[in-house]
Amino acid sequence: MSDITASDFRNPRRYVRLDTILRLRWLAALGQLAAIFVVVQGLDFDVPVVSCVTVIGVSAVINLALQMTFSPVHRLEPLYAAVLLAFNIAELAILLFLTGGLQNPFSFLFLGPVLISATALPIRYTIVLGIFATVCATVLGFIHLPLPWAGEDQLALPPIYMLGVWLSIVLAIGVTSLYAFQVTEESRKLSDALAATELVLTREQHLTQLDGLAAAAAHELGTPLSTIFLISRELEKNAEGGPTTGDLKTLREQAERCREILGKITQLSSSGAPFDNMKLSTLIEEAVAPHRDFGINIKIRVALSASPEPVGLRNPAILYGLGNILENAVDFARGDVEVNAWWDADTVEIDISDDGPGIPPDLLRRIGEQPYLSRRRGDEAHGERAGLGLGVFIARTLLERSGARVRFSNRVFPDHGAVVRIIWPREAFETATISPEMML
Repeated sequence: MSDITASDFRNPRRYVRLDTILRLRWLAALGQLAAIFVVVQGLDFDVPVVSCVTVIGVSAVINLALQMTFSPVHRLEPLYAAVLLAFNIAELAILLFLTGGLQNPFSFLFLGPVLISATALPIRYTIVLGIFATVCATVLGFIHLPLPWAGEDQLALPPIYMLGVWLSIVLAIGVTSLYAFQVTEESRKLSDALAATELVLTREQHLTQLDGLAAAAAHELGTPLSTIFLISRELEKNAEGGPTTGDLKTLREQAERCREILGKITQLSSSGAPFDNMKLSTLIEEAVAPHRDFGINIKIRVALSASPEPVGLRNPAILYGLGNILENAVDFARGDVEVNAWWDADTVEIDISDDGPGIPPDLLRRIGEQPYLSRRRGDEAHGERAGLGLGVFIARTLLERSGARVRFSNRVFPDHGAVVRIIWPREAFETATISPEMML
């Protein structure tokens, strides 16, 4: 891809809706009030109600102030969202200090703000919040008021048990947040890559629409230009030798030139209309043509078969997918790229291979499955293939949504190079069009 690259979609600024965080904060405040009510009224435990309600009240006042100051659709920058989540951790730490520290079973709620950060904020803020939550949990392990309990005897948990509680909180914060971040990041990359795919198809559709408009304009302008040409020729004959002869001749020549230009536009449009039927060999030639002038010898072999050659509609998605794979083959080839095609009554297959360094074994099973699977260009000097990222992912997505199966492999030793095998059921190839699903 020339104008759409991974850098256009990677690492976007992440803004969190203020309304989302405020809803979570209100839910937390209501849950805390409900817990205090149940403990005091239902269990008859001695809880510092005034202090706890004061902390919750401060949180509620901040919520109200934010709601009155900002619009519900206001989006917070990552730093401000992290500050609000840090305040949630601090508020929870104060409430736990008043109600038993880590002995309080609600101490695991430290995980909540860090988990939210892992799914919505950059990793650096998640790390800071995780460290802050760990520090708060560590302090609460040593400094806290007694756990509210029935009777005069206080519940005393052994130090080894409290150490286990602290360790479980720290591990839960680390492991769960890391897992949530990885899952969310993969989902975000997939969404960005599909957005890039949509841009590619939208651009291709715009080109085909312009193509159709050009053909329509050529058709509509053809008749008046013919009329101008005929009239100017008759006027030139009648005014032969007169003062306007030269001007009339120029007018006729320019009208003839316009007719020739419109004829070329009509010819180009008719040869590439979006719904033209294309033979498999024509499809391959069109995909290969832009890559012939880069010093690499591209060999095309189309095997003959007893069944007729497959014919399908001109599909920009297939053309783009094949073109991107060919571009990668040309980039990494040392001298030759081979495009082999064959078919039978049930199957259509295109194999694209090169004589380059091949695909590293650790990447072979993951190529095209992750949007930004790539290696630094410097790795090529060590005999490894680099740059198999967003472009290959988009190409594989487009081809598979046209009904194809895409397989990546390496040539069998002693040959070297990569092989991409694209296989369609013949019926799918001959009926493949740009469906609405391809735009999702």
